[in-house]
Amino acid sequence: MTKYAIKRLLLVIPMVLGVTVIVFCIINAIPGDPGRRMLGPTAPQEQVDLLNAQLGYTLPFFQRLWNYLVDVVTLNFGNSYQDGASVMHKILLNFPYTLKLAVLQTVAYSVIGITLGVYSAVKQYSIGDNIIRVISIALAAFPGFWVYVIAMLVFSLYLGWLPPSGADSWQCYVMPVGCAAILSASSLQRLTRTTMLEAIRQDYVRTARAKGCSEATVIWRHAFMNAMLPILNQVGINFGYLLGGTVIAESVFGMPGLGTVIINAVNSKDVPLVMACTIFLATIFCVLVVLLDVLSAAADPRVRAKLVK
Repeated sequence: MTKYAIKRLLLVIPMVLGVTVIVFCIINAIPGDPGRRMLGPTAPQEQVDLLNAQLGYTLPFFQRLWNYLVDVVTLNFGNSYQDGASVMHKILLNFPYTLKLAVLQTVAYSVIGITLGVYSAVKQYSIGDNIIRVISIALAAFPGFWVYVIAMLVFSLYLGWLPPSGADSWQCYVMPVGCAAILSASSLQRLTRTTMLEAIRQDYVRTARAKGCSEATVIWRHAFMNAMLPILNQVGINFGYLLGGTVIAESVFGMPGLGTVIINAVNSKDVPLVMACTIFLATIFCVLVVLLDVLSAAADPRVRAKLVK
């Protein structure tokens, strides 16, 4: 088991390096140069060329890529083009907002999705099950950006119940967390319903009922515990997506976080900041996936048996 975990963790290195190369190519394919964006459209071309040379932007592409990969290996992510501050300082300053938002969204949609999924499975083909399934399918078709904008118009502009932007109080998190929870809960509800339907038809569930166990014990202790593994994997993967997917929520609701930092960095073609944010999030996501694989192998005897073979 330890050998398997080490092998999976070592795979993070080539994955992160691959992401680094791809993102570096994409960000350098964007028209414009950092010197012009930093000095403005009215600055003399001589000053722009001098600044680009100081930033190393005039070097050949592959030389810049190689220099950056060497810096990444030595954990030197450079300074921001915008203000000269350390990019890691900016990341550590704004990441807590993104992490808090992602955790709240994950907890909210997990509670909603799992509860509704279990209810739909237990009450299969009932009126409640049909209503939940129709709403779940409809919500899956709604784009997240549209839901965020509608929520802001209704609850901030028309009703005035919640602040439209910021992260100063708990009210600022209600709309981004609520919208993301409703959208993500639809997919989790369908997965929970499917796995629970498969679990409650197994022999051990009928045996538990025959032994006189209460229905709540049969559903939550026997059926749900055996159907929980794919649900936990889905929640973990979605949490990794939310760490990078809060870009839309942070942009719409004007919240500080890595999403806002990345958008501002892309607009100003701040290559060190964009690259550092991307590598940071990619590393977290890859490590999270590896941890989920290890936990799945530890929790499922069938997976452990395959590893032994």
